[in-house]
Amino acid sequence: MSGSRLGKYLLYAVGEVLLIVLGVLIALGIDNWNQDRLNREKEQFYLSGLQTEFESSRRKLENLIEVNRSNFEGAKIIAGFITQEIPPDESRLSELLFQAFSNEIAFNPNTSLLNELINSGGLKEISNAELRKHLTAWDAFMQTIQRQESALSDQRERVLEIFQSDAASIRTIFDDVGITSGEMGLAKSPDHMSNLKILKSRAFENNLLLFITTGMTTETVHYQPLLAEIDLILGLVRKEIKE
Repeated sequence: MSGSRLGKYLLYAVGEVLLIVLGVLIALGIDNWNQDRLNREKEQFYLSGLQTEFESSRRKLENLIEVNRSNFEGAKIIAGFITQEIPPDESRLSELLFQAFSNEIAFNPNTSLLNELINSGGLKEISNAELRKHLTAWDAFMQTIQRQESALSDQRERVLEIFQSDAASIRTIFDDVGITSGEMGLAKSPDHMSNLKILKSRAFENNLLLFITTGMTTETVHYQPLLAEIDLILGLVRKEIKE
């Protein structure tokens, strides 16, 4: 009898241990499931935020491409005036100078969430390895863009140097495009100075041509590939978002 009771006790004890182990495993499984669910929810939150940021950045870039194109297209028309036998109309030249050189070019993407993810190590929450790779490479991509924009800005400043001397008149441009009497609230200058003579300046022509080529390169070699990169990232993000 004693041996039978001992056997039953051992069987009961083993059963209790198994139940405890099973309970622990179930609890761990539930915890892991909950953690996985929280991680998925966090990832979805990040993906939604990244989608919003990159869609906004894409709109900014599309607008910037249009502005940059307007700049160098206006400059190309001015360059065409240089070889014309008949000089252009003064007011037309002013309009084109204002179109080509009044806007600075600089891409400022919306990347506050992306920067936070990179700085905090939060990119590990993004499960798609290809998406993580492109997000990690974004900063290097942007550094290349900024160097090109700096080169374009330098060329723009070189063209405008002629207007920092007595060889040309910014006032004439402002008078002709309505800035003087409009935004500035001033009367037009009674001492009108023509800017047509800058078309005879070899230095102006050289700087103008360099500005045009740099602007065109900015679009074709930098902005268009950047637009494609944004589209690629958005495609990967949208693929991972669960409706």
